[in-house]
Parts: sequence; structure tokens; C-alpha cells
Amino acid sequence: MIENYSTENRRLPLIPIRGIGIFPDTVIHFDIGREKSINALEEAMLEDSDIFLTVQKEADIDSPKEDDFYEVGVICKIKQMIKMPGDNIRVLVEGISRARIVSITQEDPFFEVVLNEYIYLNNLPWDDSMEAMVRLTLDNFEEYSLVYPKIAPEAILTLKEINNPDKLADVMSSYIYLRPDQKQSLLELFDPYSRLESINSFLAKEIKVLQIENEISELVKKQVSEFQRDYYLKEQLRAIQKELGEDEGAEFEVEEYLKKIEEARMPKEVREKAEKEINRLLKISPSSPDAGVIRTYVDWLLDLPWNKSTKDNTDLKKARKVLSEDHFGLEEVKERILEYLAVKHINKDMKGPILCFVGPPGVGKTSIAKSIARAMNRKYVRISLGGLRDEAEIRGHRRTYIGAIPGRIISSIAKVKVNNPVFLLDEIDKLSGDFKGDPASALLEALDPEQNSTFTDHYIEAPFNLEHVMFITTANSTATIPGPLLDRMEVIEISGYTDVEKNHIAEKYLVKKQVAEHGLKDRQIKISANAINEIIERYTRESGVRNLERNIGKIVRKAAVQIAEKKKKTVSVNNANLKNFLGIPKYDYDIAYKEDQVGVVTGLAWTQVGGETLFVEVNTMKGDGKLQLTGQLGDVMKESAMAALSFIKSNADKFGIDYTVFKETDIHVHVPEGAIPKDGPSAGITMATAIISALTKKPVRSDVAMTGEITITGRVLPIGGLKEKLLAAKRAGIKKVVLCSKNKSDVSKIDHKIIRSMEIVFADRIEDVVREALRSNEEAIKN
Repeated sequence: MIENYSTENRRLPLIPIRGIGIFPDTVIHFDIGREKSINALEEAMLEDSDIFLTVQKEADIDSPKEDDFYEVGVICKIKQMIKMPGDNIRVLVEGISRARIVSITQEDPFFEVVLNEYIYLNNLPWDDSMEAMVRLTLDNFEEYSLVYPKIAPEAILTLKEINNPDKLADVMSSYIYLRPDQKQSLLELFDPYSRLESINSFLAKEIKVLQIENEISELVKKQVSEFQRDYYLKEQLRAIQKELGEDEGAEFEVEEYLKKIEEARMPKEVREKAEKEINRLLKISPSSPDAGVIRTYVDWLLDLPWNKSTKDNTDLKKARKVLSEDHFGLEEVKERILEYLAVKHINKDMKGPILCFVGPPGVGKTSIAKSIARAMNRKYVRISLGGLRDEAEIRGHRRTYIGAIPGRIISSIAKVKVNNPVFLLDEIDKLSGDFKGDPASALLEALDPEQNSTFTDHYIEAPFNLEHVMFITTANSTATIPGPLLDRMEVIEISGYTDVEKNHIAEKYLVKKQVAEHGLKDRQIKISANAINEIIERYTRESGVRNLERNIGKIVRKAAVQIAEKKKKTVSVNNANLKNFLGIPKYDYDIAYKEDQVGVVTGLAWTQVGGETLFVEVNTMKGDGKLQLTGQLGDVMKESAMAALSFIKSNADKFGIDYTVFKETDIHVHVPEGAIPKDGPSAGITMATAIISALTKKPVRSDVAMTGEITITGRVLPIGGLKEKLLAAKRAGIKKVVLCSKNKSDVSKIDHKIIRSMEIVFADRIEDVVREALRSNEEAIKN
């Protein structure tokens, strides 16, 4: 290709410029403030010469050296110079021609260089390739101007009037958005054709980028437009609602709810559900019934303590002190709580235990749960399950029903506002079930440590973590608790108190409590220890201390009357005047017969209010061998009597009984107090001994009591409720108690104070029992 330029050497001052580019035949302005640049500018003005501008490679260099700026630059004519504030100078220059640095003649006080200037010729003919390239470039630039709004329409006309391809390329480059390095690359292309070719490449890329940019811009504008439209419509709606006298509108309410949801730190799944429900408020009328349902639902979600908990007290000494302050005895319960706190101190992520306290009424099952909460520094919440028969009470109602609310577990957690309370489920043995579902089955999920981390209430419809809750349940008996539910709980049996324990509880806790509740001072009423013992033995019949506390309260109230009416300073209560406060004694415990009786045996029974002595009486009469059972006996006791008689018949010779007696004699077994139903598996050996005594006419020792089941082969089986039964035997004055040998381990756990006045005899077979209980006729005569 024929070269269309000539070269010429020149010596000019140099100014390195930063961040901008310049082309020949274009005009730009820039600011300078560096000392060398100002000196170069002043030299050019003094000599009335041009100046050479070249671009720095790195814009952040304040003192550039020879290698810090490009060799190729533009020789410019200074058009104007204006001093700016801060010692800066604004310079307006016009590009004349390209030039390349040949050498640097000086660096101080300014750069001076020898240049090779390139002067383009205007009279060279165009070939077809150049013509095609010029047309293509102009077409592309015109398309570029359509998508790049900063190009004025006159620019296209200006470019079309330029006949020199070199000038066309330079002027067009000044219009295109290019980075400094891209401008420099075009400046260093001395061949116009190559330069136009490169410009076409830049234009093609820029057109594509600008099209994408415009598409994005249109999308954003559309979204903004929709937002503005929505905002305008909402403002109109708010104005209409204000005119109608309604509240501030759903939008304000939704904003408030969304703010509360953000602050509640809900799990992601729950937060999304709450936000979805709240956003529905914008689409429905505030007066719609659905709006009220949505608000109530989200309020429940906000009330739940998703991440709020109390810090456990891990000071075992302090916990032990708190438990001992509130309750006497109950050692097994206290030790279990201390064990949990010790492990919790080591393993912070330990799940809460699920305990079941089983025992008779009034022994402190419910109150110990409150003390446990205080000892652990946890909140306390209680619900009663007695008579509960609707599954929805546990799991909640589905929101499709009008008036639906969460179940009692979730609502109680929301009320207490922490996710790790001590949660008491009282009277779990008294759950019922009907066509509405089985509450016991619904409790399985809540009381299963493997499942309750995702407990889902039908109303909330989102999993709530219950694994940090300490569940405590209470029951009078495990017999009515369904097996699967009982299997999920750790059962701790709380037996009845001894008379000594009751006396201690009354003196240390109950008297002080009743005196304080009735507003009296300790010095105003004195209740003697003998009076408390009399109340325990003759005015109450219970395993716990509930009636004992009621009677003490009754005494305190009567004492208050005397203090108020008779102006007494102190009221003393003792055995002598106790009847004046409580009236005639209500109970006399069954005392063992003073004399030995034929066919009468003292048995021991367990009831919900403690142990009782139970006399079994047997009478024989002429007949045809019938067995008659009276005294409101249950099926188990009837079967025990039949099993006993079956064994006696098959072993009549061992007991010296003529077998013909069974054909000619009717046997009547009776348990006194016939108005009271009786049942249980512990009267077998008592009935067998009574029948043998009646048939052999041998008297039964009056100071012997017994309890145990019998088989038709004569084996003695173990029984439960041993502590309560031995307490009953002690009250009745029994000297010897016969038990099954397998009950030895149970006896070892009983306080020695209870059994030290009695002889405990263990038996494996009914023959051992008879040997201890029956006297021979000679012994009976001697006695």
C-alpha cells in the first residue's frame, strides 16, 4: 500500500496527560497542576510554539519518568489558557498531527523531546477497499449513534463531509466511547485503513454492549414505572380509606408487621410463611373476615419465642438449697434434677428430660415442679390434662375452622415467652378420648425427644422446637396411661409420707405457711407437736399432706377469731383442746384384733390415699361345697379366692383337712366395709390363710399381717405399694408382716424407722405363710 504521509523532525516541550486521550483534528481541554507541566506550557507560550501531548501509562504516578508515558502522542496548538483556583491551569488545545518521540533532550525544568511528526497527504486517490471501508465505518457509526444518545445528529453529517480517511478516522474516534488504552491503540495506528478497520471492530462491540445496556435500562424503567403506578394507586386507595373514615390503610399495617417479623428472628421457613400471609392483607379489604384471621395468625407467630430462652442455673449447691427449702424428702426427684443440671453444665446441647411423677394425691408432685423451675432459673408453665378428650386441645385447631386457636402446648409456650420452660402436664393419667381424637396419641410427638424438635401445631402449621423444654407429668397411677406414652417418660414414683415425715413437714412448712396466709404472727399461735400428731392420726387419712394443711388452716382461722373477739395475744393448741378447733376425730385406724381369731386374717392393701389394713373373714357351714364371695370384691380378688381354694383342695392332706369337707361344707369369704369396692392382686395369700384357718379351726395370730398373691400351685408372688402397706401395718400395731421373698429389694429401700418395730418374714410358698400365721390348738389354748 502507498504511504499517504510524510515525516518531519521537531523539538517541542512535552506534557504527560492522565486519564484522557487526544486525536489530531480534535479539540479538548484539560487541567494541569504539576510543576513540570506548567513549566512546559509556559515555555510553549513564550516561544509561541506548539506543544506535544502524550498519555501516561499509569494515571496515579505524580512524577513520571521516560518509561511512564507512551512514545506516540499528538502535537497540539494551544488555543486558550485559564488559571483556576488552587494553582491549576485549564488549557484548551487543538490536535494537529501524530508524532513519535525520537529522544528526550531534557527532563528539568520540563520535558523537552525530539519528535518525528507524521503529516498526511490529502491528494492521494482512494482505492475500492478504502471506499468500502469508509462506507462500512460510516454505516456502523450511524447505527452506533442510534443506541448511544450522547452523539448529536449533526455529528453524522460532519463525518460524511470529511474526504480524508485519516481525518475521518481521528474525528470519529473522538466521538466513540473508548478507554484510554483503546484510544492509544488507535493513535498508534498510522495507516488510515487499519485504523478504520479497528474502529469498526470497536463499533461492533460497543453497539452490542449498548443494546444490552438499553434493554436493561428499559426493563428497569418499566419496573420503576410499575412501582410508581402502584404507589400512585396505593396513595389513592389510602386517600379513599381516609375519606371513608377507615384506619390508615393496609399498607401501613403491613409495613409494621414486616418490621416485627424481621425483629422476631424466626426460622427462614416460618418468616417466609408469615410474610406471605401479611402480603395477602394488601389484596383484601381491611373489614374482610379473612383479614382478622390473618392478623390473628401472624400475631401468634410473632408471640412465639423462636429464639428466646433463659439461662440455666448450673450451680448445684444453689439448686440443692432451693429444692430443700421448698420440700422435705422427695430425694429421688431432687437427685434426678441435680443430675440433669450437672450434665447440662458439661453438655450445653443436652435435650430436656421428660419425667413422670407417680404417686398418691397431696405428696407434692405438682409443687415440686414449680420448685424445679426456680432451682433451674427457668420459667414455669402448667396445664391440667384431667378430663381432656379433644385432640385439638393438644395439637390445635386447623385454621379452616372459625375461632381456631393453637393447642395448649403452643399457646402456653407463647404465654411464657421462652422456649425452655419447665412445662408441667398435670394429671396425665386422667386423659380421655372420644370421636374427636385421642389426646394421649397427640402427646406422643411432644413427649418424644426424637420428634419434639419439629413439633407441628395444626394452627401454626410450622415446626416448633420443644427439645429444650423440660416436660414433667404427674399421675396417681400408671395403670391408665397408654403404653406408648408411658414408654416415652422416665417414671419416678413418689410414695406417701410416713407420720414422722408428715410431722416434720407440718412443723417446718405447713404451719408457717398457713399462719402467714391468714395474716397472723408466729407468736400469736402455738400448735404443739402432739397436736400435729393427733391431726395426722385421727383427722386425716391420706398419703400426702393436703388434708393435713386444710386442718391446720382451720385451726389458724379459729385462732384468728379468738384473737379478734377475745383479744387474746396467744392461742395455744394441744391434744387437750384440739377437739375445740377440729371437732370429734374423723378416723380410727383399724387396730389389729387383741385376740387370735379363727378364719380372720389381717391383710394389707394399697389405695390412692395410702395403705390400709384389710380384714379377710371366712366362715364355714353345712352345704354342698359352694364358695360365696361378698364385700364388693373385684374380678382379680375373686380369682385370687378361687385360686386359693383350688390349691387348698389339691393339697388338703398337707394341712390336715379331710377332703369330704369340701363336698359337705359351704365356704363364705367376706371382706368388711361392703360399701367400698375392693380389687387388686395382693390378697391371695390372705384369703388362702383365712380359708385354711376356718377349715382346720386353727386360730390366726392377731399380730400378724400379710400381703401377696398366690398361684394355684402355691407359690407366693411379689406385690407393689410396699411402703404404704407397711405404714398401715405399723399404725394397726402389727408385730410381724409376711411378704414374698422377691420383695426383699423393695424392703431394703424403705426407711428403717418404719419397719424397726416389726418383724419382716419372707415366704416363697403358702406353706411358709401358714407356718408363720397359724397357731396350733395347743398354742391357742395357752394364749
